[in-house]
Amino acid sequence: MGFSRGVKRPIEILYKRLKGPLQFGHEYSTLTIRGNITNKIGGSTNLYTSRYASGSFEFGFPARRYSTDVSALDQMGLIKLLRERTSAPIKEVKAALVGSNWDIEVAQKELRKRGMVLASKKSSRTAAEGFLALAQNERKAALIELNCETDFVARNEIFQYLALSLAKSALCVEGSQLASGTLPFGPEYLEDVKLSLDHPKLNGEKTVQNAITELAAMMGENVKLRRGFAIAHPSQGVMSTYLHTSPQQGIGRIAGILSLEVEDANTPLDAVQRIGSELAMHVVAAKPLFLTKEDVSSDALDNEREILKSQAESTAKSAMAIEKMVEGRLRKYYEDVVFLEQKFVVNDKLNVKTLLSNLSKEVGSPVKIGSFLRVEVGEGLQGLEECSGTEPSAQAA
Repeated sequence: MGFSRGVKRPIEILYKRLKGPLQFGHEYSTLTIRGNITNKIGGSTNLYTSRYASGSFEFGFPARRYSTDVSALDQMGLIKLLRERTSAPIKEVKAALVGSNWDIEVAQKELRKRGMVLASKKSSRTAAEGFLALAQNERKAALIELNCETDFVARNEIFQYLALSLAKSALCVEGSQLASGTLPFGPEYLEDVKLSLDHPKLNGEKTVQNAITELAAMMGENVKLRRGFAIAHPSQGVMSTYLHTSPQQGIGRIAGILSLEVEDANTPLDAVQRIGSELAMHVVAAKPLFLTKEDVSSDALDNEREILKSQAESTAKSAMAIEKMVEGRLRKYYEDVVFLEQKFVVNDKLNVKTLLSNLSKEVGSPVKIGSFLRVEVGEGLQGLEECSGTEPSAQAA
């Protein structure tokens, strides 16, 4: 009798629990289960069965299925796998898996949809990081600037792969005739061009615009093709390039490009190529704005003259002395911004004009600079964002 009274209460509690909802965790979705319950998660199968004490297998009760049905180890494995498939941020990957009850295929599809929407929403955010990508063939070179919001995304190998693909595609586009010099172009020049991509995470035939949008969805940032330049090879001579802060061939944060032209087609080009490479590096370091004194615009000259005159007048010297001071400082200004007047960065005992004169004597033919270009990632973007002005031009001649 005492035994039956002692166990009566626990049996009642157990009976009530069996009649109530079966709980597996904390946050849940509700479904009605009848018979065998099979749930596929991450490729494995979990089988839940219940039998009534009499041996019959007929029952129906609401059960709650939780994200915690999947072990912590399995969750980490699924997060890692989906992250490898999509390169999406871990936070987004986990949210997609939880929302799909850890069905990785459903989560991957939802993540792609969500990423495309987020990419379009983020398209107005400033993207001042990124890389320049350079590609060349026998006729020309193409340089593009692909921007993102953070240096972390710029270092991603998918981002750099797409940047190089865009540069290569620019070589194949036949737009305006490029007989000589440098031709700048905007993103619209390439946006409808078809790319054949073979990266494991970014593949298939896509337009440039779609490929950029897909990359933005993966990275969770605004990704933007900002601008590009096509530079013609000289008919006689060499084209030299230098990429600064270069994590791999063809990628860099600052680019210096110039062409050296020779008059005699039979001129040996080894020495010309060597000096050309050094001058491309010089362009990056010295930041020339003009090729010759004559190329300095009257507006730039008048502006500098006004600044120098104002500085000289503060010395309270005579008008004649002030004029001489201004002219002397203007010569220094030319040395700062005019390519041929600048001190050569490899040997500051001579300027670029003297360097080319010595090279001409060495190879037995006049050598001159045909064109040059200096481009830096993100230059002018912050100011452009603040004033909503036009795209700043690169330093080119």
